[in-house]
Amino acid sequence: MCDTMIATSTATMQGKAIFAKNSDRHPNESQCLVHIPAQKHSAGSTLQCTYISIPQVEESYATLLSQPFWMWGAEMGINEHGLVIGNEAIFSKTPANKTPALLGMDLLRLGLERAATPRKAIEVITQLLEEFGQGGNNKYKTQGKIHYHNSFIIANYEEAWVLETIDKEWVARQIQDTHNISNCLTIQNKWNLSSKKLSQTNFKKNADLIYTNLGKGLVRQATISNILQENAGKITLKSTMETLRHHINGNTPGSSFTDVEVCMHAGFGFIRNDQSTASMIAYLDENIPIIFATGTSSPCTSIFKPLWVDTPLPAPKLAPGPTYTSESLYWSHELLHRAVLQNYPERLATYSADRDALEEKFIKEALALADAPRKDRGEFSAECFRQAALAEADWLKRVKKVPASKPSSRFFDQITWKNLSKDAKMPNNSTE
Repeated sequence: MCDTMIATSTATMQGKAIFAKNSDRHPNESQCLVHIPAQKHSAGSTLQCTYISIPQVEESYATLLSQPFWMWGAEMGINEHGLVIGNEAIFSKTPANKTPALLGMDLLRLGLERAATPRKAIEVITQLLEEFGQGGNNKYKTQGKIHYHNSFIIANYEEAWVLETIDKEWVARQIQDTHNISNCLTIQNKWNLSSKKLSQTNFKKNADLIYTNLGKGLVRQATISNILQENAGKITLKSTMETLRHHINGNTPGSSFTDVEVCMHAGFGFIRNDQSTASMIAYLDENIPIIFATGTSSPCTSIFKPLWVDTPLPAPKLAPGPTYTSESLYWSHELLHRAVLQNYPERLATYSADRDALEEKFIKEALALADAPRKDRGEFSAECFRQAALAEADWLKRVKKVPASKPSSRFFDQITWKNLSKDAKMPNNSTE
C-alpha cells in the first residue's frame, strides 16, 4: 500500500510543483536512499533488473532513489533532469502475472534512467511493459508473496501525468492542478494516451474491489484528494509533510484492527501488515529541484532532510537489510519509531514540536541555497543529516522517560511488534 500525490505549479503557494509519496511495505523491509550516477554503456549490453534481464541503453541518467534493500527497482525517485516518479500497487479483476517479469519498481527506475521528460518516461515505461510485461513477487522472499499491477505519477516542473496499467494495457492522463493515487484506479473514460490494443471503455471498472477496499485505497485516495483540493493555491512543503503524516483518528494511529491510513502503521491482523517505510517530497524548481526525504519509516516519527540529485549522499551509512544494524540510517531510526509506538500520543508529544521546528529550519535554509554552488549544497545536506541524527538520539532518551501504555490497551499490537522486532534482531530493549 502507498500514497502518491502531485500539486502542479498552479496549486502551490510558491508556484513550484510539489511531488510526494509514502512508500508502504513490510515493517522489516528496510529502505535506503541511493544515488546512481549517470553512465555510458557498451552497445549490445544487457541490464539485470530484479528478476529478468533486458537490453541496456547506451546512456542512463543520474538518479536519486528510495529503494527497498533487496530489489533493483525503486519506490520513488528523481533524476538529473528533474523528472520524478512514484508508483502504486493496483488490484484488478484481471489477475496479476505471477511469472517473474519487470516489477513496477523496475519500470519506475527504468523511466528515470532513460527519460528526461514525463512524456518520454511514459513512452519508456509503456514500451517496456508491452515488450516484457509486469509480474513476479513484490515482497522480499521471507515475507510472503503479493502480485499486482501498477500505476504511476510522473512529473517535472512544467507537467504531470498519471499512468495506470493492467497487465500490458494502459491509459495515461495529463494532470491539471492536483492529483493523487492510493492503490486504486482513478482514470475512468477520459485519457490522453493509451495502449493500441486497449479493450476497455471505462478503465476504472477493472478494479478488484475486494483488495482495493481491504487496503482502504478509495478512502485514502479521497482523504488526500480532499486535502489537496481544499488547499489548492496554498500548498507548501510544510503542508505536504503534514499530509504525509495524516491520521484519520486524530493523534492515535491504529486504533482499530482495520485502520489503514495515509501515515501507515503496522499492527495486528492481515490488513495492517504494512508500514510507511520511507517518504519523499520533491520541490520541482525548474533549475535545481530540492528533495526532502526521510530515509526512515513512519513520517510522523521521522525528519524530512534536504538533498539534491547533483550532490553526493551525506556520508552514507551501511545499506540496510532485513535485520537491525546500528550502522544503518533506517534501523537506527527504528529504535525511536518502535519506542514511540509503545505509547504513541504521549511519547510523540515529547519531541514533535522540535521535529517541526527543525524541519522548518531545513526548508528555509535549503530554499535559500537553491542557486548555491554544488559544494555548498552538499555540505549543507550532510549537516542536516548530522543534526537529524543527533536530534533523534536525544529524542529517544526523552521518549523512554515516558512510561509505555498499559499492555491491556495495545495487547495484540504489542505482540505483533515484539515478533517483528525479534525477527529483525532488534536490541532487547527496543520494545520497552
